[in-house]
Amino acid sequence: MMEKFPLTKIGYDLLEQELKSRKGIERPNIIAEIAEARSKGDLSENAEYSAAKEKQAFNEGRIQELEAVISRAQVIDPTKMSGNIVRFGATVLVANIDTDEENEYQIVGDYEADIAKNKISLSSPLAKALIGKEIGDIAEYLAPNGKKSYEILEVKWL
Repeated sequence: MMEKFPLTKIGYDLLEQELKSRKGIERPNIIAEIAEARSKGDLSENAEYSAAKEKQAFNEGRIQELEAVISRAQVIDPTKMSGNIVRFGATVLVANIDTDEENEYQIVGDYEADIAKNKISLSSPLAKALIGKEIGDIAEYLAPNGKKSYEILEVKWL
């Protein structure tokens, strides 16, 4: 039996949209590119054909990956959760103990993590340090540049 893993409802929806786009838009476009390149003759020296085939291989690989992820996802909707204890899906406002700098992070599944959007993976050291803690607690973890300590200021369910 394949292992299930958590995804937020938003993350799941985004993966489904990407799959639909790759199957319904990208795949037909790539097939058209291959047909166009094939019509130009000798395939052994046809850079357009090689590029289109490479693009097709990548797209088909991504489609397979998305289908596998979607089929094994355990979808959790953070908006239906509540409480002050940090769990999967929580959006957590923290203050760095050393610098007083505040940051807000949402704890999400591995496939939807994006540090640029302050979405951290459930398996990241920071998320592991935060999970199970509540407002007022200190979460500590070892970062590559030393020990980090954060005070949990707020837990939200968005």
